[in-house]
Amino acid sequence: MEKFVVIDTETTWTDEVMSIGAVIADSDTMLPLESKYYILDPEYRAGGMYLGALLHRDIKNPIICSRLEALNNLIDWCKNNRVSKVFAYNSVFDKNHLPELGGMHWFDIMKLAAYIQYNHKIPRGMPLCSTGRLKSGYGVQSILRMLTGDTAYQETHNALKDSLDELKIMLLLGYPVEKYI
Repeated sequence: MEKFVVIDTETTWTDEVMSIGAVIADSDTMLPLESKYYILDPEYRAGGMYLGALLHRDIKNPIICSRLEALNNLIDWCKNNRVSKVFAYNSVFDKNHLPELGGMHWFDIMKLAAYIQYNHKIPRGMPLCSTGRLKSGYGVQSILRMLTGDTAYQETHNALKDSLDELKIMLLLGYPVEKYI
């Protein structure tokens, strides 16, 4: 079974990573197999726009540790699961904030989700760039609302919950992992 990991980060007011959510998924089914959630100490103490979502009621036993401990654990976890592919929504943001994972292969979920030629749930008549990408409204919340039809859906801005939502986008789009490469 081939696997990949979906990663999301949340940052402080000073643009430091304060939490990391990671979900290992099966490449064939796009379903989650395992997850990890790290709260970085002391970084989270600086606060951030989404500090209130750091401890989400649905997440049991977050790993509160230093950045070094979190990244070493995450790298070992991926190696032990033979995972080398990382997916993220707007992957440039997360990759730039996690240079320790620079040796892995990063792919952007947004490269399919935000384009009319790949996301057939994008309503016709929406303003598009010449490439077919939505001009606006292509964040995780907007895309999940389009794909599910659930107009009440609200992104939590919790790194683990958001990584699960990003995996759900991949599942709902229905493309194999290779399509993102």
